[in-house]
Amino acid sequence: MALPPDIVVLTGAGISRESGLATFRDADGAWARVRLEDVATPEAFARDPAQVHGFYNARRAGLAEPSVVPNAAHLALADLELRWPAAFLLVTQNVDDLHERAGSRRLVHMHGELLRARCVRCDADRPWTGPMDAGTQCPACLLRGGMRPDIVWFGEMPYEMDRISDALARCGLFVAIGTSGNVYPAAGFVAEVRGRAATVELNLEPSEGAALFHEAHHGPATRIVPAYVADLLARWT
Repeated sequence: MALPPDIVVLTGAGISRESGLATFRDADGAWARVRLEDVATPEAFARDPAQVHGFYNARRAGLAEPSVVPNAAHLALADLELRWPAAFLLVTQNVDDLHERAGSRRLVHMHGELLRARCVRCDADRPWTGPMDAGTQCPACLLRGGMRPDIVWFGEMPYEMDRISDALARCGLFVAIGTSGNVYPAAGFVAEVRGRAATVELNLEPSEGAALFHEAHHGPATRIVPAYVADLLARWT
């Protein structure tokens, strides 16, 4: 019997939609209400930190709403990680903490985390659940005016790319869930592994890179992700 493959799972905003978090590219998503150039670039932060802080303070508060909880798709991936007998890495483009709350531990937040803050003056980072503003003092260097959300903005390098690249190089199965397929470098992962790994798309509808996947299942994440995970575990464990 063949050995189970190492797995890399990539998740995007679509997996958190059914938990009550708007995706960025839907008509009612975050970018429909604000220009990314105004809140998601280093230049925007330098130009108008109050607007940037206001945007992320609201998103942080929204994540704390009692109704926002991990859904069946998050829970299924945490179960897969726990039970999978080979290497497993979950790479998320999401900045929410729903994977952690579901129990995922082998996890990379390549675009940063909403519940962390970083100081642009001393580069210290730490958990952060409350609001920030231009006068917030850094707990490490004690200077004011440099605290920012620990989010990878447009034009910045995603986190832990070496770890992600190593996992992609070893994986025999790559699964993309709830991704639009148009945000790089994540959108390029499927092409990177396609020649040597099985590739599967689980999405509400076909992504922009849908033709690159060997297998696809389309529908709500809370339905198709648990079903796929159950089938995968039945075949390999």
